[in-house]
Amino acid sequence: MPATILELQRLLATGATSSVELTKAALQRIAAPEGEGRRAFTDTYGEQAMATAQAADTLRAAGIVRSAIDGLPISVKDLFDVQGKTTMAGSVVLKDMDPAQHNAVIVQRLINAGAVIVGKTNMTEFAFSGLGINPHYGTPSSPWDRETGRIPGGSSSGAGVSVADGMCVAAVGTDTGGSVRIPSAFCGLAGFKPTARRVPADGAIPLSTSLDSIGPLAASVTCCAILDAILSGRAYTAPVAPEMSQLRFGVPSSVILDGADDHVRGVFEKALRTIQSRGARIDTIELPEFEQLAHINRLGGFVCAEAWAWHKELLERHADQYDPRVASRIKRGKDMSSADYIQLLQIRQKWIASVESRLTHYDALLMPTSPIVAPAIQALQASDEAYFAANGLILRNPTLINFLDGCALSIPCHPTGSAPVGLMIVGTAMHDRQVLDVGMALEESFRV
Repeated sequence: MPATILELQRLLATGATSSVELTKAALQRIAAPEGEGRRAFTDTYGEQAMATAQAADTLRAAGIVRSAIDGLPISVKDLFDVQGKTTMAGSVVLKDMDPAQHNAVIVQRLINAGAVIVGKTNMTEFAFSGLGINPHYGTPSSPWDRETGRIPGGSSSGAGVSVADGMCVAAVGTDTGGSVRIPSAFCGLAGFKPTARRVPADGAIPLSTSLDSIGPLAASVTCCAILDAILSGRAYTAPVAPEMSQLRFGVPSSVILDGADDHVRGVFEKALRTIQSRGARIDTIELPEFEQLAHINRLGGFVCAEAWAWHKELLERHADQYDPRVASRIKRGKDMSSADYIQLLQIRQKWIASVESRLTHYDALLMPTSPIVAPAIQALQASDEAYFAANGLILRNPTLINFLDGCALSIPCHPTGSAPVGLMIVGTAMHDRQVLDVGMALEESFRV
């Protein structure tokens, strides 16, 4: 497991390391020819990062520490504007666009907190897939079973690999249907999808304005909480693990394990037994709304409609430059009428209210982040059928929470050395702090 933010801050405070040393090591890992850096990053900011690191060390020597991430290498997804750079969004379609005139709000907040931005991370083109495969810039492999070469999860593919491989301390990604949580699960990390409205998306290329959220991928729940406070512009207070005997969890009785492989099913069931053995109560609960969502989104849902609105003119001019698997999904949105869209808005509000009413007495829902382990890259690249089948299955569980307008944390729950499995801890809208507190309790349980 990569070092945590607090571990590195202690080393910086004692003089055991420096921001310059940490940044130099991160940039060397990105550049290593035998590593995944050339596929995990679409751009790196070596000179700028080293200058920022030197400034952080100078301030620290003067007794000034701006935040818990001051002087630490951080990566940002290639959806976010960085002043003076062209935002590519994992595509080649935007290569001739003007450079960004301003930093995205979250990039500026990271800079203000003292983060050393080492570069922009690779992603599924325009964030439209949960797999992380990119035909333009290559696909970084997840840290598990590199001999086979397995997907990193998407769309924040480079974000997950950049943290897992020590190319940065933490990463910031976006999550429209699992794009923070899936790479976190496949790369053995913690990943937090906040309630969308808590983090401003100004300066980020959208996929779905109704569903997009911005969150961190990092080594621990505390790391995610630290970054979430910075991204959301809130004062940081450390998450506090409640007593396990005080917690009550719901596990949906249907959908979440459909199509699950034996490894994920076994790890998830063992995780539930561990949680119960620590004194928590777990109830299997009926959530028929989860069974309805596929039908509700049968015309393409918010993602296709809103992506089509953003991409329409670009697709008309540059369709041949898009990943065909991305373009085909965006084009589904052109067949949705305004009446279909308005009806979907109304259905969503009723759906959210119905789900929330069933969760009133629970501290969180629990489910696997992905029902299967990371598939091999080559098999999905070779077959449209395999690609779309895996994409639908891997996105299914996280997507439920974006439609709910909820918040969710994915934490590792697999045995050391085995295929990574994420446990998703789910809360309703604006219960972010509760989810992080509960995540602390479960993280501690799995470490015992």
